[in-house]
Amino acid sequence: MPTEDLPETFHVTTDEQLRALSNLTRHRIMAMLRFEPATITQIAERVGLAKGSSSYHVRLLERAGLVKVVRTRKVRGVTERYYSMAAQSIVLPDPGEGGPDVLMRHAVADLEAAPADGERHVRMAHLRLTEDQFAELGRRLQALADEYRELSDPSLPDASLVFALFRPTPREQAEGDAK
Repeated sequence: MPTEDLPETFHVTTDEQLRALSNLTRHRIMAMLRFEPATITQIAERVGLAKGSSSYHVRLLERAGLVKVVRTRKVRGVTERYYSMAAQSIVLPDPGEGGPDVLMRHAVADLEAAPADGERHVRMAHLRLTEDQFAELGRRLQALADEYRELSDPSLPDASLVFALFRPTPREQAEGDAK
């Protein structure tokens, strides 16, 4: 099943779904499944897990509705299942004030695990923007991410793009909270 046949978005709404996504291994499995279906064996090989561990994590994701079986075939009397993400993109709820942002934690873990000698483009910029400029930058970043997602080819090596545009807690409030 090509990814174009999947629903556009899946909104994470339950604690079970959040728990399933909060694990870095399961996050990596879902990242692997974003472009093409894979069997438990293929997932285990690509993510670097034992087949039993791969099966365990996929079952939890499936139970939470985040991945699904999209194809089966018989191989020497055994039914081989191909899993895919349940939608082209997964939308997480706002973590709320002071809550951990699961997506950003996973992105940082993936960045830290990436080969140090590989090409990286990491930048943090502190900006002072009007409300309109802030909104426009958010729209442009989203459009750029969408444009390159459309260009993605599953036969090419993986690349991850993560951005966070936010207004930090005002300095006076942060200092008051620390006292």
